Amino acid sequence: MSRPQRFALPTVPREAPPAEPVFIGLGANLGQRAEHLRAALAAMDALPGTRVQRVSPLYASAPVDADGPDYLNAVAELGTALAPEALLAALQSIEQAAGRQRPYRHAPRPLDLDILWFGDRVIATPGLAVPHPRMAGRAFVLRPLADLVPQRIAPAALQAVAGQAIARVQGPDWAAGSFSIEPSKI
Repeated sequence: MSRPQRFALPTVPREAPPAEPVFIGLGANLGQRAEHLRAALAAMDALPGTRVQRVSPLYASAPVDADGPDYLNAVAELGTALAPEALLAALQSIEQAAGRQRPYRHAPRPLDLDILWFGDRVIATPGLAVPHPRMAGRAFVLRPLADLVPQRIAPAALQAVAGQAIARVQGPDWAAGSFSIEPSKI
């Protein structure tokens, strides 16, 4: 696997205390899917002022509104001192380093990273909407999110997506060694 490309980020001291918990949806349906997700966790953990805190089990799901291979999906909880826009730019750089192209909406991709929640903020700008506007209708987001923060996911929301095909393929240990906190100790 090739080395991630370098990208420019605002300078934030590495030891800066994370101000808010952020939840990131991870998905991949091209290439070495699990490796792309592990590399993304490592890249996020290396961002200035950012630490991966926890990661969900790994799930497999069919593409939504598109054709292509099945996805592997997970959710990661980060602590970050980055501003939302800076984090979004960093996530997009990580996607590009993994070979992400955007030829059309819902195109297959080696890596997809979405900000699901940024603390309790509501953000509505032309380039960023938080909470993620389509997460409530997607089992591949809600199931792994419920593994991390079950108190924040209404049972009715999980019932609403119960008909969507999704399968847990591995516990949180799939990400072992990808970031500074071992998932088995969470």
